Amino acid sequence: MLATAGGEVRLLAGGTDLIVGLRHHTVSSGYVIDLKGIAELQRGISQTADELVVPAGTTMTALTQDDRVRRHFPALVQAASVVGSRQIRNRATLGGNLCNASPAADTVPVLALYGATIVIQEPKGQRALSVQEFIKGNRDIALSAEELVVEIRIPIAKTPSGSAFGRITRRKGVDLATVNLSCRIWHDGQVSFALGAVAPRPLVVEAGAGELPDTHADQAEMDAVLERLMTAATPIDDVRASADYRQAMLTVLARRTFARARENLISEVAP
Repeated sequence: MLATAGGEVRLLAGGTDLIVGLRHHTVSSGYVIDLKGIAELQRGISQTADELVVPAGTTMTALTQDDRVRRHFPALVQAASVVGSRQIRNRATLGGNLCNASPAADTVPVLALYGATIVIQEPKGQRALSVQEFIKGNRDIALSAEELVVEIRIPIAKTPSGSAFGRITRRKGVDLATVNLSCRIWHDGQVSFALGAVAPRPLVVEAGAGELPDTHADQAEMDAVLERLMTAATPIDDVRASADYRQAMLTVLARRTFARARENLISEVAP
């Protein structure tokens, strides 16, 4: 159908963004192809020895309720659990959230943090891209008119790590993130942060082992390192916040999520 439709085609997964765009005439389409009847996209999450395989049609609700996701990727569960409302989470899919490519998406930076791979079906086979390769910019993805995202593969860590997710919004619920941030700490002291809503694409910054002081260190010392790491962000002014506010809140969120990720790491390695 993709190969023969001709003209502009839109793919319908959960439809929580597409239907709104069509109704408001911000999105146009000659054809809409409904993906919900494709069994391979709805087959359920599976696990191999090295990774978790999440079909693109997996809803946010199914993602948050899966015990393997909760065990290995808690920050992804936290991010998926704040996407829209309960009704939206029952419809919105992980593949759709990726393909929508909103800079304010909550799950996309977390997938980048966990080193996820996007598997794309081509007419003659498959190819795989990292999240940073797949997301080219604001609403811009590396997907041709004849291709389809079929699954997301997330590697399972071989060594202990702790992770956490946080965000700031204008109101408590059902709102896009003004800033979102996730953190992952490894047993050897290496730290990664994934930043959302502060750049056209998901942004991952890293600190080497010992670069970040202990959470009980002087706050000014901690903030100085975090502020330096956060300078990679390029936030903008928009209706949700100013660029200066976003930049300032990155350090606040980084401090909070680093502390929670460290606590989770301690729990992971505790007897």
